[in-house]
Amino acid sequence: MKKMIPEITKQQLESSSNIMYKMMKILYPICRSITGNSVRKTLEIIKNEIPIQTFEIPTGTPVLDWTIPKEWNIYDAYIKNSNGEKIIDFKNSNLSILNYSIPVHKKISFEELKDHLFYLQNQPDLIPYRTSYYNENWGFCLPYNLFCKLDPKDEYEVFIDSTLESGSLTYGESFLKGELDQEIVFSCYICHPSLCNDNLSGPVLLLSLINILSKIKLKYSYRFLFIPETIGAIAWLHNNLGRLSKIIGGFVVTCIGDSGPFTYKKTRVGNSYIDKVVKKALKDSNLTYKIREFDPHGSDERQFSSPGFNLNFGSLMRTPYAEYPEYHTSADNLNFIRKENLASSLKIYYDVIKIIETDGIYINKYPHGEPQLGRRGLYDEIGGHSDLSNLKKCIFWVLNFSDGNHSLLDISLKAKENYNVIKLATDLLLKKDILIEKENFKNPL
Repeated sequence: MKKMIPEITKQQLESSSNIMYKMMKILYPICRSITGNSVRKTLEIIKNEIPIQTFEIPTGTPVLDWTIPKEWNIYDAYIKNSNGEKIIDFKNSNLSILNYSIPVHKKISFEELKDHLFYLQNQPDLIPYRTSYYNENWGFCLPYNLFCKLDPKDEYEVFIDSTLESGSLTYGESFLKGELDQEIVFSCYICHPSLCNDNLSGPVLLLSLINILSKIKLKYSYRFLFIPETIGAIAWLHNNLGRLSKIIGGFVVTCIGDSGPFTYKKTRVGNSYIDKVVKKALKDSNLTYKIREFDPHGSDERQFSSPGFNLNFGSLMRTPYAEYPEYHTSADNLNFIRKENLASSLKIYYDVIKIIETDGIYINKYPHGEPQLGRRGLYDEIGGHSDLSNLKKCIFWVLNFSDGNHSLLDISLKAKENYNVIKLATDLLLKKDILIEKENFKNPL
């Protein structure tokens, strides 16, 4: 099953980065949460760009050890002082509301109000992002500098126009069918309000990846999940228990638009095929990167990798969540993201898929000694690729380890050579009928 996956071009990357950033600007103002019309609106916008199927799971539905919560929607919220001046206005920043706040309309003292205010003393100009999904509460988030200006003797009008009632949890799924039923899964979350790196960068990157892959004949099948964090992954796993055996591995896509170096958080197993592919793609990229061991914290990789499922899910990101000062604050905005970072992140993910798609196991048809390359014109072929100084060396690596036991990825790792050059060497040997793919091999004896 020889695969020819085209290189992604600079023009494709530039066009994709513009589309990603434009989509981020459209999605940025929406006050998303783990449920509600904001999630549906987000998925409808994404659906205009790619084929996506949406699912609704009613409130109260058991999913594994959890239960689908009530649906939350918000329309307006503010705090006024006794002069009728709005000191906090949800319409100016949807981060200013404690996500999942219950409806409130009353006048209260500063003493009562301050217990419902959230701020960051060490980042006094920023609005923090806070939630109360599973504990009915209400509150507002504000810069610490604004909190310090509040009059402790004043009376304040608190107004939150929201609903918290039976409804459903919504998630979206896009699927690209390949020649095989085996799947690679990409998951991002769509529950955060106006936060760009964490995590609008995930959905917009997957949107572009789907658009590119949909034009390629694929070997494997690819499933893309647009879900609310934690409860969405748990709900999807619950609803897809019969499908999990088809999953080779997957990725949680988050924090992929900042300027930090790439970071790969390995799967729970630590040496899975997915781990090897990502490390090879990063190594070949010549970009700065870090590799981290799995730990049961972070994002939805801990759901997919929980011991009962133990799926091989890693997370390929830039600066990890909670490790950059803009994380979960109003500073994680459109100015924090760079188009060129989105483009290089897209390329790394594409390079990962390219290795997965083109990897294979081959058999040298002439294993007794070295086949004569000269009379087959291979030296002329090599000469046509003079920019690839290691091509001849890679040909010998491929010949020696195409024994039916080593994949191209194995050979590239053993040889410490660029995967693309190993693949080129393989293609040349196939062209000269020196190699045969293992699945088509018939022992002449």
